[in-house]
Amino acid sequence: MADVDEILTKAVIPAAGLGTRFLPATKATPKEMLPVVDTPAIQLVVEEAVAAGLDDVLMVTGRNKRPLEDHFDIAAELETTLEAKGDTERLHLVQRSADLASVHYVRQGEPKGLGHAVLCAARHVGHEAFAVLLGDDLIDPRDPLLTRMIDVRRRLGGSVVALMEVPREQIHLYGCAAVDVLPGEDDDVVRVTDLVEKPSIEEAPSSYAVIGRYVLDPSVFTVLEKTEPGRGGEIQLTDALRTLAHDVEPGAGGGVTGVVFRGRRYDTGDRLSYLQAVVRLACEREDLGPELRAWLKEFVQTL
Repeated sequence: MADVDEILTKAVIPAAGLGTRFLPATKATPKEMLPVVDTPAIQLVVEEAVAAGLDDVLMVTGRNKRPLEDHFDIAAELETTLEAKGDTERLHLVQRSADLASVHYVRQGEPKGLGHAVLCAARHVGHEAFAVLLGDDLIDPRDPLLTRMIDVRRRLGGSVVALMEVPREQIHLYGCAAVDVLPGEDDDVVRVTDLVEKPSIEEAPSSYAVIGRYVLDPSVFTVLEKTEPGRGGEIQLTDALRTLAHDVEPGAGGGVTGVVFRGRRYDTGDRLSYLQAVVRLACEREDLGPELRAWLKEFVQTL
């Protein structure tokens, strides 16, 4: 059982991927910097972490990711220019990204999988529980999934994964969880009894997909150090969590709980889903939504 006074402050954001599905746009620009309307996707992920109380952010990067560091740094020349023009609105937008959190960086080196990326954070995280946020999943700020997961970690201990029910024909795209009820808990909190990385429809133990939010016990690092490469020849975080799900000894950091998410999630992992996310979020904006929705209605009628 976790300490009810535990305070989580650290978030890890893996950002070493090459973004090949978005070439040629990502040839020189990290996919994490692709704009969702007018805000880079990576900033939305950091904002989500900060909203949940996690203001110590470690990005696990690779080559050609320098723009990430520049984005969360002070842009002195730009700020001076905007200030001289009296453009306080845009000045505040530029300053916001630098003031959001304490952001650190570590290089992954070789792309050996999500599990290896998380393992790269071991020295920074130390012996504290921490969150992992994947940039391909954007969670609407009106649905505070991460806050809920942190609360579950504090009450139940172990590690916590975010789950979402998906059509069975899509389960091969995700890690998949076998779950059981947890007596005394709300129906969105379940015990994870097993995990399988990207199973076939026949092998999938359920329709619950693991989406890109985790709150992990530091014991995951010890397990990851011993985890052999799995699917795709990579060190899979799913495999390490499977080990922890089977190890439920009190005080050992084992046990995995799932939080079933039924809120708004925007998938930016492929081109179509990215475009859908941009349009959907733009339609909800007060400054853009009314005109964009009207235009879309007219445009669709011409197809």
